[in-house]
Amino acid sequence: MTTTTSPTARETVLDFHRAWTSGDIERATTRATTLLSQDVVCRAPGEDLVGREAYGAFLAGFSPNLTGVGKVSALAEDDRVALFYCPHTAVTSTAPAAEHFTVRDGLIVENVLVFDRLSYLPPEQPGTAPGGPAGQDGPRG
Repeated sequence: MTTTTSPTARETVLDFHRAWTSGDIERATTRATTLLSQDVVCRAPGEDLVGREAYGAFLAGFSPNLTGVGKVSALAEDDRVALFYCPHTAVTSTAPAAEHFTVRDGLIVENVLVFDRLSYLPPEQPGTAPGGPAGQDGPRG
């Protein structure tokens, strides 16, 4: 008799994280999103992303900017997992990010994502308003 076990919440979240940070956009939008429930909610700075499609589009928009990821720390208890890491981009490699996931039945159902949006903006150019040409204070793309 063969017994299969479901991945733990920690394994699911780390698999998700490895998929979207792999540098492979196809993997980011396919493998990562298969670990999300259809009605997943990601509470990101400035907006709530509702549904697998919206969250996948968010990942696909940011993943190309990623040049690496610092050490990842994972803390898990039951169906909840917290990750702490520093995403590396052309602009920063020291801005920390934190995510708090809830996993049910092997799928991510919620993520609270915390990071400093301003740390990922290009440096200000002389003669422009803080946050960009139009005074915006968030990722543009």
